[in-house]
Amino acid sequence: MDTSSHEQPSIRIASARGRWILLTTVLGSGVVLLGSTVTNVALPRIGDDFDADLAALQWTVNAYMLTLAGLLLLGGALGDRFGRRRIFLLGVVWFAAASLLCGLAPDTGTLVAARALQGVGGALLTPGSLALIEASFHPDDRPRVVGLWSGFGGIGAALGPFLGGWLVDGPGWRWAFLLSVPLALACVPIALRHVPESVGAASPEAKKAERTARRQHGFDLPGAVLGALTLGLATYALTEARTGGVVVTVTAIAAVVAGVAFVTVERRSSDPMMPLSLFSSRQFTSVNLTTLCVYAGLGGFFFLTTLQLQIVVGYSALQAGAAMLPNTMIMLLFSSHAGELARRTGPRLPLSVGPLVCAVGMMMMLRVGPGTSYLTDVLPALLIIGAGMATMVAPLTVTLLSSVDDRNAGVASGINNAAARASGLVAVAALPLLVGMGPDAYRSGVAFDASFSRAMPLCAALLCGGALLAFMTLGPTAAVPHRVHWRTHGWLMEPPLAPRLAHPHPNH
Repeated sequence: MDTSSHEQPSIRIASARGRWILLTTVLGSGVVLLGSTVTNVALPRIGDDFDADLAALQWTVNAYMLTLAGLLLLGGALGDRFGRRRIFLLGVVWFAAASLLCGLAPDTGTLVAARALQGVGGALLTPGSLALIEASFHPDDRPRVVGLWSGFGGIGAALGPFLGGWLVDGPGWRWAFLLSVPLALACVPIALRHVPESVGAASPEAKKAERTARRQHGFDLPGAVLGALTLGLATYALTEARTGGVVVTVTAIAAVVAGVAFVTVERRSSDPMMPLSLFSSRQFTSVNLTTLCVYAGLGGFFFLTTLQLQIVVGYSALQAGAAMLPNTMIMLLFSSHAGELARRTGPRLPLSVGPLVCAVGMMMMLRVGPGTSYLTDVLPALLIIGAGMATMVAPLTVTLLSSVDDRNAGVASGINNAAARASGLVAVAALPLLVGMGPDAYRSGVAFDASFSRAMPLCAALLCGGALLAFMTLGPTAAVPHRVHWRTHGWLMEPPLAPRLAHPHPNH
């Protein structure tokens, strides 16, 4: 569709309405971030309260990541088709209801189911937060608004584990979930009053034309279902593999079959959720493969380190959450400089060096055990990991966006975001199996410490694999944007989403 004649959105950040829109999107994306960051510090208490085994704790994390990763692209497509504010608000209310159910869960089965529902809500509202900014604000203000949105997100990322730890040690782990309810519901009246509806066009005539065009094209529901099913089956097979048996074997085979079916459907669909044609770009493919390696290593690291600090070192939940703050602050302070470095030198240098620096920090974590000193053992390792993340995360995102044309930026970043979440999901499911972590390992400091010592080299190896991929497949002069609009962001465990703009589909 030709968008050249579309009326440009005119809301300015200096206006009261602009500030309300920014607040709404920050709150919406913030509750999803809280859902990702506060849970790890609560896991030991959840296990104690429910007398749960390690697999139940894995599912408490993975159920959320599974539905969020599996349905993220579908959530963006629904917003494009039916209205971004409408789907954003549906996601907010859904997330609040699921968070309430998490806080009231009487057993691990209910908690895991509620976490999966939380992920569905997150998949509905996450793509809409940035898309609403792009569709509402005047083009001259968008970089500044995105920067503000990113900065507030970074503050939320920094405070999430700290706040979660305070709640776990104080009123209890349930409040780590209940906190999201009022924050999410606060979005609803603000959005209804101040945020304009958008399907990508500004004028009523253009909106109507775009809605008509979207509904004339197919909706890739089979692709969305098969993608989520593949992730779900693979996660179950990996998490339960230690028990063995026919069920696990059949599930693993079914995951492979579902994955093949997903690729087949996407190849044949006239309107695919994940256009395979994007992977004809070597740079796009390279960045996504690097993402899989890097975020798998980081996902396993953050999951296990929070437990290590509590179970082995003896930190309280609050101390464990606070211990991770320096890593986040390094990201906030230096990510923008790394984006500029990629623009000047090309992406191969930061995307090769950054993962290697993270790997060094992970190997330093082998010194963390009983009687560890925070200042001499924990802090140096976390600072080095933070430096590595700051070096690579922003260049990875801008390199991805430069590998496709502007009309494909939204779906390309959605694919990359889903890949990052999915790789972290698989890492949390597979690492305990690979290092021989038994179902009750988290109850014994000695057993968990031994498993942690075996896991850190594996996480470091994944980072090294990502560095090698970037070095071998990205040329020294690979393209990066002349202007980097995503100067920093608060997403620690996944890249930020670029919005799908005025185009109904990347192939149209």
